[in-house]
Parts: sequence; C-alpha cells; structure tokens
Amino acid sequence: MLTRRHCLALGAAALAMPAAQAWSAPAAMPRLLAAWQCAPQDTAEAARYQIGLLAAQADALVVARALDVPTRAHGLLVEAGGTVLAVARRPGDWLLRWKPGDAEPQTAWIEPDRAFNGHVVASRDGRRLYTTETDLETGAGLIGVRDAATLEKEAEWPTRGMDPHELLLGADGTLIVANGGIPTLPETGRLKIGLERMDASLVRLDTHDGALLGQWRLSDPRLSLRHIAWGGQDGRLLGIALQAEHSDPAAKQAAPLLALFDGKALRTAAAPQPLAGYGGDIAWAHGGFAVSTPKVDGVARWGADGRWQGFTALTEACALAAESGRLWAGGREEALVAEAATVVTRPVPALRLDNHWLRLG
Repeated sequence: MLTRRHCLALGAAALAMPAAQAWSAPAAMPRLLAAWQCAPQDTAEAARYQIGLLAAQADALVVARALDVPTRAHGLLVEAGGTVLAVARRPGDWLLRWKPGDAEPQTAWIEPDRAFNGHVVASRDGRRLYTTETDLETGAGLIGVRDAATLEKEAEWPTRGMDPHELLLGADGTLIVANGGIPTLPETGRLKIGLERMDASLVRLDTHDGALLGQWRLSDPRLSLRHIAWGGQDGRLLGIALQAEHSDPAAKQAAPLLALFDGKALRTAAAPQPLAGYGGDIAWAHGGFAVSTPKVDGVARWGADGRWQGFTALTEACALAAESGRLWAGGREEALVAEAATVVTRPVPALRLDNHWLRLG
C-alpha cells in the first residue's frame, strides 16, 4: 500500500557548514514518530494523510508502520506504554491513540462548537490529557482536560487568550501554554482577521483547577508565540518559536524567530540575517535552541544566552527532534542529522513530512 502510494524511504541527510560548526550524520538513526502526506499518483487522487514510524535501514529511513488519519495531523505524543497520540491540525476535530502495528486506533471527536488547535500533553501521573482548543463561537482559547484512558473531556480551562497552540508541563507540574493570539474566522479557524487585535502571550496554569499563575507578553504585539521547548542546563529555560504577523513586509522579514523565557520575563533573540518571520518547530540541541525556518529553507540556531550560532540550509525544513547531542530535521526532499564533524547527503523519495516528529528508542 505504501509503495503504491509513494510512501517510501526517507534518506538521512546533512548539508555543509563551516568546519568549526560542522554537523555530521551518525551511522545509525533511531525510529521517528512522524506525520506525513503521501504523494498522489495522479491529479485525480485525493490527498492522503498518515502517521507512523520511520525506521533506519541501511542509508535511509523507511516506513515501518503507518496509519491513515482523517485529515492532516499536527502534534504528536509518545505515551509511557508505547502508544502514541496524534491531534488534527487546527481547526481540528479529532484526537486519536494508536499502538503502532495495531489496525484500529482509539478516536475522540471534539464537540461541534470547539476545535482542536493541534497539540496535546499528558499530566505527570498520566491520568489526564491536556489539549489546546478554541471556542468557535467566541474565539476564546481553552484547555481541554481529558481522561487519559477514555479520551473524554472532563473539564475546560480558559487560557486567558486566543489561539492557544503548544503546551508543556513545567518542572513544578504547572502547565505552560503559548497563546498565539491571532484572531481567525470561526468558520475556517485559519483565515486571519483583525490583526490589530493580536494578543499573544505565554501563560502558566495550575493543573489542579486551571488557575492563572502568570502571564507574559513580548513588547511587539505582532509576534505570535507558537511552538515551545524546554532547554538550558537544568531544563528550566523555555524557547519559543515565533511567527510574525506584521503588515509591513520588511518588518516581517526582519522579525525575530526565537524568544526566551527564564521563568520571570520574555525576551527575543536577534539574528544577523532575515528569516522571513516564520519559525516552524523548535528543539533544544547542542547546548542551544534550533528553530526550523521553512520559508527560508533551513535551521537557525542560538545559544542558551540568545547569541546567534549559525544557519544550515534544508529545503522546507520544519520537523525537529533532538536527544543525546543529536538533532534530526525533516525537510521537503531530505532529512538532516546533526552531530559532530563530517557531512553526507541523501535524497528523499516522494513523502511530504508534516510539522513535527519525535525521536523513539
């Protein structure tokens, strides 16, 4: 089925950097949980979306397991028991759990007046799931509190903003949520309106009752907070990938793509080159934050102090995953593996990776 649909191998690839900052491809790669679109065989064939496992085989990644999903997937989560969760791209209507290799997933459909915003995280004890959602009537941002076993909603908490996107648990057990702040039409959930009313913020919520414990904003109201990742030596520094919504094209091109949060304040990190104002995914790797930049085809890197570290080209780079000194970045026609010294490249067949992937053991 996958071969017929052109869901074939992914090649492991890396592009050259200056010798002092070189990245290399290790001999073996782990499995990756990913989402993708299969390339249709002809123009009459409808788009087909899947999630699945990509496994190392010789010099390439191949599809080891795959599951058709109703629409385009976005956020992914690996659970302690080996099952995985996937959430529909906003405005989404499904959340599912799947054990790779099993045929039937467990699926939850959202209420008609709500939409999933693409991300899910589990409570520390694994008994509850938290999903970012939008009230389609009012545009208010919500956290859906769900029973982890049944996926059914038990409660809702306001995010004190609109367009909430990624969320993570803090070391203290609180919930950190990035409110993107972009007003959209309820009918589409993506068509932006009234950008002069943008109100992006980072909030910390109590996971007992959803009480607001803190809220922070950047000085530039046209910077949307989207994806977040923990980093720093103690894992308490938060990196935030930004997306600019400036009306002035020049301001948008030059807008920062990374913000840092130390638990007290938000600040942006500068870059010596324009990055088109669009940060895709974010990951902590090599002692700093990497942000994918699909609109300028690469991965940008900053140190923990916010200082610029460099840029590596990768066509339509977006999905990032990191662990133990390695960074994996998925692009349109190749994948990049960053580690140490030498560089190799490999082509990728017709398999279009989506925004995120996760490293598995």
